Amino acid sequence: MTDAAVKADTQDIVIDEIFPHAPETIWKALTSGDLIARWLMPPTGFAPVEGTRFTFQTKAAGAWDGVIHCQVLQVIPSERFAYAWKGGHADNVGYGSLLDTVVTWVLTKAETGTRVRLVHSGFLLPKNETAYSNMSNGWKKVVRNLDAVAAEEQGSNALH
Repeated sequence: MTDAAVKADTQDIVIDEIFPHAPETIWKALTSGDLIARWLMPPTGFAPVEGTRFTFQTKAAGAWDGVIHCQVLQVIPSERFAYAWKGGHADNVGYGSLLDTVVTWVLTKAETGTRVRLVHSGFLLPKNETAYSNMSNGWKKVVRNLDAVAAEEQGSNALH
């Protein structure tokens, strides 16, 4: 066995942006199933309540059915939202390999809006290398989508 095989490395994806929206607007986009469907993918069984289990469906691969199993871990309105993100299958290598991670959103009021910090933690390398690489790029797009959905929500709220 090589040293690399013995010693797994844990990596996190971190994205830190400031959006020109109120924390409450971002919070609504993060915790409304209809809005999550617009910036990420449609959740099944979602509620922003600690302990709630929900799923996302993505592309299946090998022995994995494509279901991402999530559980809400922490809800602090307009400040912090965290959920477990588990998927994959032990028999898969690369895409669809076993994944047991946590997604945490932290919102902080900023001078020009809200600082949004996404931390997707717990990628075990080299086992989760494909997921880490794909999701590093994917989350950047997702966070831009979140900004766009929040802007639409803020605009529609201003009209009422």
